[in-house]
Amino acid sequence: MSTLADFSAVDIDGQPRSLAEYAGKLALIVNVASRCGFTPQYAGLEQLWRDYRDRGLVVLGFPCDQFGHQEPGDEAQIRQFCSTTYDVTFPMFAKIDVNGADTHPLYHWLKAEQPGVLGTQAIKWNFTKFLVGRDGRVLERYAPTDAPASIGEDIAAQLA
Repeated sequence: MSTLADFSAVDIDGQPRSLAEYAGKLALIVNVASRCGFTPQYAGLEQLWRDYRDRGLVVLGFPCDQFGHQEPGDEAQIRQFCSTTYDVTFPMFAKIDVNGADTHPLYHWLKAEQPGVLGTQAIKWNFTKFLVGRDGRVLERYAPTDAPASIGEDIAAQLA
């Protein structure tokens, strides 16, 4: 059995990061993109981060360019866009694949632990969200259409 702490990823600044640094935190993991119809969700994700980080939530953004080429920039461009457009301060990572042969190991695990509709494991679009408990196990998978604010009750309940 794996937990979030068993994985690592390269952050948006190119530095390898062990996700063990988030052990004991409630984590909301999201595949993000800068040119998607759901991109305004960055504001809601940032609000969740600001509202709940002092109580133990971390939001982790993983840019992905697998859906309609909606994340064409490099990491510096992504960081700049997120900072200036949505004032994003939650941890962001380097671009990854969430489907296919080059799927990041974290996403292999997330999809296996919490399949989508009808048991499908594939990520269908940008802004699919996974809530990972303080114990490092996947609790829930949310669709791209699920606004961050709608997840707030689940987050509050887990942090209570």
